[in-house]
Amino acid sequence: MADDDRPAGIEDVHELAAAMPHVTVEYGTGDNPVYQVGGKSFVFFRNPRPDAVDPQTGQRYPDVIVFWVESEADKQALVQDARSPFFTTAHFDGHPSVLLRASRVGEITRRELAELIQDAWLSRASARRAAAWLKAHPPP
Repeated sequence: MADDDRPAGIEDVHELAAAMPHVTVEYGTGDNPVYQVGGKSFVFFRNPRPDAVDPQTGQRYPDVIVFWVESEADKQALVQDARSPFFTTAHFDGHPSVLLRASRVGEITRRELAELIQDAWLSRASARRAAAWLKAHPPP
């Protein structure tokens, strides 16, 4: 599908996360959406925090999105390339997640974003829900 190859947009984050099964949306501080499965967050929009700042201005990033990942290896695969829009901070050392600024979401395709969100959901869903989803969506 050609639409999957276009640059992702912030609306895609909301659409794709909400489309996963058994998802609820809670709202954190600042009314930021927190997408959950079984009461566990898998994607959430973060308030500006002192650990995620513009290195040139020192200003806190106002648009950080957190995505859970399955493992430290998955995290490193996303953040180790300096050109990648994904990053982490010392606050997230040892935490199975990666960060992405909303202003950089267009640097990945909608397909890549969908895969990231599906993987985030799978990392937090119960084994039963994950197995059912994987059975209905076998890898290509």
